[in-house]
Amino acid sequence: MFDVLLCIHDQHDRWFVLLAAAICVVSTLCAVQLLRHARHLSGSAARHWIVGAGSAIGFGVWATHFVAMLGYGPGLVVGYHVPATVISLLIAVVMTSLSFAVSLALPHRKGFALAGLLAGSGVIAMHYIGMSAIEFPADIRWRLGFVAVSLAFAVLPACPALALSVNGRSIASALAAAGLLAFSIVSLHFTGMAAMQLTPAPLDLHGGTLLSPDSMAAAISAGSLALLAISIAVLSIARRARLVLHATERDMSILVKGISDCAIYMLDRDGQVVNWNAGAQRLKGYTSDEAVGMPLAAFYTPEDQADDLPRRAVAHAAKTGKFSGEGWRVRRDGTRFWAHVTIEKVANELGEHIGFAKITRDMTRFKEDEDRVREMTGHLDAALANMHQGLCLFDMDGRLRIANPRFNAIWGIAPDTSLSGMKAEAVAGAVLAAPAGRSASRGRRDDLHRHFTRPVADMAAASVTLDLGETLVVSMTSRAMPGGGRVVTFDDITERRRSEAKIAHMAMHDNLTGLPNRNSFAHWIDAELEEARHFGHQLAVVMIDLDRFKEINDTRGHSAGDAALQHLAQRMVDVLDDGEIVARLGGDEFAAAKRFRDRNELDVFLQRVEGCFSTPFGSDDNAFHLGGSIGLAVFPEDGARREQLLNNADLAMYRAKGSVTERIAFYEPEMDETARARRQIANDLRHAVDRGELTVLYQPQHELATGRLSGYEALLRWNHPTRGLVSPVEFIPIAEETGEIFRIGEWVMREACREARSWPDHLKVAVNLSPIQLLQNDFVAIVQNILIETGLSPRRLELEITETAIIADKLRALHFLRQIKTLGVSIAIDDFGTGYSSLDTLHSFPFDKIKIDKSFVLRSQQSVEACAIIKAVLALGHSLNVPVLAEGVETIEQLDLLRAQGCDEAQGFYFGRPGLSPSRLAAEADFMQLS
Repeated sequence: MFDVLLCIHDQHDRWFVLLAAAICVVSTLCAVQLLRHARHLSGSAARHWIVGAGSAIGFGVWATHFVAMLGYGPGLVVGYHVPATVISLLIAVVMTSLSFAVSLALPHRKGFALAGLLAGSGVIAMHYIGMSAIEFPADIRWRLGFVAVSLAFAVLPACPALALSVNGRSIASALAAAGLLAFSIVSLHFTGMAAMQLTPAPLDLHGGTLLSPDSMAAAISAGSLALLAISIAVLSIARRARLVLHATERDMSILVKGISDCAIYMLDRDGQVVNWNAGAQRLKGYTSDEAVGMPLAAFYTPEDQADDLPRRAVAHAAKTGKFSGEGWRVRRDGTRFWAHVTIEKVANELGEHIGFAKITRDMTRFKEDEDRVREMTGHLDAALANMHQGLCLFDMDGRLRIANPRFNAIWGIAPDTSLSGMKAEAVAGAVLAAPAGRSASRGRRDDLHRHFTRPVADMAAASVTLDLGETLVVSMTSRAMPGGGRVVTFDDITERRRSEAKIAHMAMHDNLTGLPNRNSFAHWIDAELEEARHFGHQLAVVMIDLDRFKEINDTRGHSAGDAALQHLAQRMVDVLDDGEIVARLGGDEFAAAKRFRDRNELDVFLQRVEGCFSTPFGSDDNAFHLGGSIGLAVFPEDGARREQLLNNADLAMYRAKGSVTERIAFYEPEMDETARARRQIANDLRHAVDRGELTVLYQPQHELATGRLSGYEALLRWNHPTRGLVSPVEFIPIAEETGEIFRIGEWVMREACREARSWPDHLKVAVNLSPIQLLQNDFVAIVQNILIETGLSPRRLELEITETAIIADKLRALHFLRQIKTLGVSIAIDDFGTGYSSLDTLHSFPFDKIKIDKSFVLRSQQSVEACAIIKAVLALGHSLNVPVLAEGVETIEQLDLLRAQGCDEAQGFYFGRPGLSPSRLAAEADFMQLS
């Protein structure tokens, strides 16, 4: 320290030292004031004041250094290198400006430490670079201890000085900050000068341009004057700002006290009232004396106080600087008013938070009006949103003002797309760009655009239908408004059109298959008959009835039957040509018609229709064939009127249905009588069971080896009241066609079992089954119930079935037969040797008996082939260990043949004709004996 004082006293001129110190103090004071002003600013304004503060202290540091050097060892300094001198000034300005920016951005301990390090580094760099700019006639040697001390003097006082500058508010803290900075700068300089030792040496003047001490003095003088001017300007600005602030505060006080329609008052930091204006007294009812000191919460409703709203509002203002809100407030008399409230944070000139300014406005009437408008708007919006119609309101300039959501929904415009403000042409463009508009044809798009954009004068209240195809049909109604503009409504009538079209279609088409129905077919026939009469061509009317379709419904379910009808209908539609039609008349009855000139055209048409039945129906694992009987009548040969043609084609169809080999039948005149007789039989057969017209006869069956009676075959007979005895060959097919076979077959089986129950236990009863019965879903249950009901042992019942019935649906038939056999009932294959007899059938099911058809037995004496077939069937039965019964035995020769070939059983006229039940015969015999 003694060396530093000695350096100041002996090596420096004291007047220059005092001048340097004065420059340093003035510059640091100026810098502190500028920095404090900058802390209340932001953005570019703050940056300008920071640069000003850095420039002031930077130039002050530089001037302090070189003024002191001017007083160092008079005559010793030769000159100053210009580049190094300028660089030292720039470094001082830049580094101190940067340190001020850091101290404002990071106003905490670490931030001030970093800022002090930057400021000290700038002063250090300025000093030693400035020393390198001085030219001495000597060599310089530095004492490192003093250099280290000078560095500490530069950095350490700068940290608290910056903290006082940024955080301080008083003049004392400003003087302290300036003093610390001045001390740091002066201490660095003179400690650094004490660290320098000079050794005389020749002067080297080849190092570049030197600034003489006089020039340097002039430069420093100019800079000092500039620094003084800056200081005066800063003080002037600060004083003017204070005056303006005081004047503003005075004017604001007068203004606030004079306002009567707003409550304007101050709150302290704790939220208590500190002043009260006339507007507050008028609005809230409290006088100034009453209000001052009241907490802010006193003006809030109990509900808001419970929600801690007053405290949260003040806290929000303290944190963000401002709070705005609306709510109910309470007057002195307890009444409430709707208030708009603003609370702003207030700070003094030093930036210290001193309270809040609060402004309250009575918005009760505005809120009532706003609520009414909101309610009306809500009702209007609800009405518009829930309209089933789309609505557009255009003003007198043709611009869209309102469009409800339904309008967007009808045209497929996105719900969040707003068309408000668009001209009618633009709205039309948006509609055409929407999915509904894009899908329309060119002509329909043009119609849509024309109706949207036509002038109001051309519009009437009548609706215009915009048909955009199958996807959208819209009814558009436009009405002009008295004040100009128009209201346009849009009603989506697509579903209504579809319903109308569907109803019209349903009236003329079959619901299941989609084919024309009876009415539609009749209209088509009438129209074609007119053309046929006019142009001289022919018209064929075809009736189609499905064979055994009821079996499909009964055995596979109605869904399978419906699917079969649909597939058949589609097949027939696929093969139609011009001038042809196919229709469903109901149930399993179809009709078709064809206009033709040449018989070959009709033959081709019939081949196409018949081909529709050739492919199986159903899935691969459940396929089945569906047959059809086809009858047709031709205009004009078979009739001139529609009813006559349909009736004659129907008769021909029944001919085909009754034929074994013929599937297509043309009308012939004699069919009328046959059809009438057949229809009468079918009608009478429905009542035969109820009227007791059916009778079961029994034909005996004998064992050939012993001649013993083994059982009876039940044979059905119909004793018609007017026709007499009707052959089963005549009425059984009709019963199968009409479905009466189910009721008749069940009745026959029940009667036969009831009768057999009275016979000796070794006698069996054989009952014939129709192929239709075998395919009945609940047939096994029916057999079981009859056995339980009659009490007949299952082993005494034998069911006879032809192989033809098995072939129709082999898997299903065999499945039912196995279930029946499980009950203990015997199964016999009847009429073996005719029809589809095959070894595969015998192999597929263990039949209990084989019956040789009587046609072979009757011809056994005349036909070698018949005799050979009998021998072959008997041999087959023996090899399979299945008993064989021969039917139709009438002579002893036939009986001897069968015995010779080992036949097991036989029946026929030789043993007895079919007769009344054995129990009845026995009863009659007893009666005769008694009589």
